[in-house]
Amino acid sequence: MAEAVTDLAGLADAVMARSGAGAGRVILALAGAPGSGKSTLAEGLVATLNSRQPGFAAVLPMDGFHYDDLHLVPAGLRPRKGAPQTFDVGGLYHTLLRLKAQDEAEVAVPVFDRKLEIARAGARLIASDVPVIVVEGNWLLLDQAPWVRLHPLWDISVLVDVPESVLRARLRARWEGLGLSEAEIAAKLDENDMPNGRLVRDSSITPDWHIING
Repeated sequence: MAEAVTDLAGLADAVMARSGAGAGRVILALAGAPGSGKSTLAEGLVATLNSRQPGFAAVLPMDGFHYDDLHLVPAGLRPRKGAPQTFDVGGLYHTLLRLKAQDEAEVAVPVFDRKLEIARAGARLIASDVPVIVVEGNWLLLDQAPWVRLHPLWDISVLVDVPESVLRARLRARWEGLGLSEAEIAAKLDENDMPNGRLVRDSSITPDWHIING
């Protein structure tokens, strides 16, 4: 049964204890639905860890492995951008293997630029001496191929729990803030965001930890 937490201190304690056990680099998967606040929580966890020990943790966002629109548009997948089939899971897998091996001075990872809707290759460097990597994204715990290939790489798994009504309100505010029309917002919510959120909720493996964030 997953352990529940409403703040990051207890989770940070568990991460530091796991890292101190001498098993090498710790890779934590932090998954959640769109609008669950997982990116903010991941940054907060890393900040908490680094406040205790500088240089202790770094974030790897899964969104950097989005397929580009040059593939998504002709493939008919652009309206579903963010769904499981719109990510380069193999690229993420091999990046994680490189990070786990710690046999390179640093590993360059991509970061998604939301303003331009593209992933910037090599936008962040993660040094080999960083003990903990916090990977955040929707599908990290999805119990479906090819995502299950990632699961053995997680030393700690975390799922963010947020009520559906809260997710909808947060996502609506996000799209309104970007100036979308009501029709565009409705399409994004009902045809992509909320179905994705339900899939995360219903089809993720049981995590080690639940974060209550709503």
